[in-house]
Amino acid sequence: MVFKKITLIGRSTEGFDAATDDAIDRAEATLNNVHWIEVKEFGVEVASVEGREYQAEVEVAFQLENSQE
Repeated sequence: MVFKKITLIGRSTEGFDAATDDAIDRAEATLNNVHWIEVKEFGVEVASVEGREYQAEVEVAFQLENSQE
């Protein structure tokens, strides 16, 4: 069994939890065989947006499909 990890950044104007959920929802909607997600970093964009944009950087691990099956 082999896994691959990628980094995603979820965004939300509501807070860090919603930003994390944004990244998780996107991973589950676009990747097969997602096994775990690790939250790596939080940040807030304030310069180029109205109000605040919360960001959650997550690392997504998913199992690669076996090409011989």
